[in-house]
Amino acid sequence: MNINILGGGPVELLPNLNKFNHDDNIWVGVDRGVFTLITKGILPAIAFGDFDSVSQTEMAVIEENTRKIRQYRPEKDETDMELALNWAIDQNPKLIRIFGATGGRLDHFFANIQLLINPTLHKKDIQIEMIDQRNIVFVKGPGTYSIKKTQELKYVSFLPITLEVSDLTLKGFKYPLKDKHIPMGSTLCISNELISDNGNFSFSKGIIMVVRSND
Repeated sequence: MNINILGGGPVELLPNLNKFNHDDNIWVGVDRGVFTLITKGILPAIAFGDFDSVSQTEMAVIEENTRKIRQYRPEKDETDMELALNWAIDQNPKLIRIFGATGGRLDHFFANIQLLINPTLHKKDIQIEMIDQRNIVFVKGPGTYSIKKTQELKYVSFLPITLEVSDLTLKGFKYPLKDKHIPMGSTLCISNELISDNGNFSFSKGIIMVVRSND
């Protein structure tokens, strides 16, 4: 089972959601993202939000087309996206995809990036990807991982989101590394490229954010 979450970010940054609309996927709407899903012909299984960004008419459409709605007061300790993501993690899916979480307000964007760390810190084996038209972002803890070359996402960047990442090794890349220490704030691993059909990256300490992107 996979869970797809759509937030209320700019619609023009969304990829084609129909590519991810399969029978084994559960759709979750967050605030205005619920209305966006419905307008694209995708009915969410559950919705989260204070819904302060939709009109009364749009809210009526949401209520008519959504099986379960969890509505909250605007004054709360978590963002709508965090509430939705926590619910999704509790369902123990194999993969969680987050759409509509980039663009717009920078504070919300950085908060959404921080949410990607959640399953890593809690030692849960759940892959979470943040996706828009030009990027896929995910987070990994220590280990060895494979990554496939794709024409759609030419560049691969590695960003430490802890004070340091130790023993980073990159194989199958244009700019390989061997047991390299990468401190937070370093731009050493920006805009790398795969030169093999499959590459590998590994490290022994820290948390790293991987960004696959295209121009």
